[in-house]
Amino acid sequence: MADNQTAVALVDYTSDSDALSALVTDALAEAKAQGASTAEAGIHVESGLEVTVRMGEVETVEHTSDKSLGVTVYFGQRKGSATTSDFSAAAIKDTVRAACSIARYTAEDEYAGLADADMMARDIPDLDLNHHWNISADAAIELATECETAARDCDKRIVNSEGATVSSHQALRVYANSHGFIGGYPSTYHSASCAVIGQEGEGMQRDYWYDAVRDSIDLNNVKAIGKMAAERTLRRLNGRRLPTGNAPVIFAADIASTLAGHLIAAIRGGSLYRKASFLLDYLDKQIFPEHINIHEEPHLKKAMGSAPFDSEGVANGHHVLVENGILQSYVLDSYSARKLGMKTTGNAGGVHNLIIDHGDDSFDDLVKQMNKGLIVTELMGQGVNIVTGDYSRGASGFWVENGEIQYPVEEITIAGNLRDLFMHIDAVGNDVDLRGNTRTGSILIEDIMIGGE
Repeated sequence: MADNQTAVALVDYTSDSDALSALVTDALAEAKAQGASTAEAGIHVESGLEVTVRMGEVETVEHTSDKSLGVTVYFGQRKGSATTSDFSAAAIKDTVRAACSIARYTAEDEYAGLADADMMARDIPDLDLNHHWNISADAAIELATECETAARDCDKRIVNSEGATVSSHQALRVYANSHGFIGGYPSTYHSASCAVIGQEGEGMQRDYWYDAVRDSIDLNNVKAIGKMAAERTLRRLNGRRLPTGNAPVIFAADIASTLAGHLIAAIRGGSLYRKASFLLDYLDKQIFPEHINIHEEPHLKKAMGSAPFDSEGVANGHHVLVENGILQSYVLDSYSARKLGMKTTGNAGGVHNLIIDHGDDSFDDLVKQMNKGLIVTELMGQGVNIVTGDYSRGASGFWVENGEIQYPVEEITIAGNLRDLFMHIDAVGNDVDLRGNTRTGSILIEDIMIGGE
């Protein structure tokens, strides 16, 4: 009962932006009173419900709640930070005092400080990110049960389940600093997922499927999610290994985003000023074929990665990273930008809605175009070196010949260097995955080393 009461209380908090704005304003005033030259404060509150059903039985019902206030103060260019989950006036005062104490004993850093005042967001758009789902635990259990049942009933070869999960979360973020900036926005995240195990003969495989949305009315039918999880599991049965060699490879849309993630890691300010990137000094140079364009669109309505400003209050918007294959911009917050002698790109806290423009080809078109090669549907391991660009990961998927899938493949590795992989992208499919922060279709790369038998 206590958990339920906590969750209800926090649900109320996540809709009270005025109360949170007052708290961060109080924190800034306290920082000034304690001698800080400038300060910033951010609050995040979140509540949620998550239920999991496994083998037809309720496995977990979780009401989650979280809240935190972070304060950063500057004494000139000496910085101190502290956090608290207690929003009382006394706790906020103590938190500011702790941050100030740290700052007074910290060495000066010429690059430290708030983002420049003229970079602050002045117009904060409504991005339609907040859609409360008034779902009870019982209703969520019913949906999870339907999802798992659809998967288990799909085929007699589905012999076990890792469960189906339905979740709903809502959050409110408010940020303010000494420039007079204050802004906040609520958001919601709803999802359904299922993972099952299939067996044929001595061989067993598992796979999963899921959907994630801002608005519950956009969530895929849970029975369809369960069925897809089962079908993905079944098609992996009786996998084979491949002989070692080179071949074209298609990264399926739901994992192609990992390639974009490696790009962002390499052009992030922290990697660049530490000289720990394989793309160091590649600005204005060709790193992809001419047909590749990559940009950031943080203001897309209802999108999973949208945000009206970055975590320093800096205005964000359309941001071109790669145009006609040429690297046009880095990914910088104010600190890394100063270290590099540049301006922030509004990316404190990361990128928002990274988009790789696609062509007209469907996934089936890419398979036909590849003719003979490997479709990768799962990657394993962390064999990626952002300093050198060396890439080696475990993989599974499907072998293609004559433009058609022939059989599942397992226990192989794919390897190369990210510079080469980027430059040898042949096509990006139109089967764009919209469930995350990166939007890309399947990616066909003309040649990758495959390690097998």
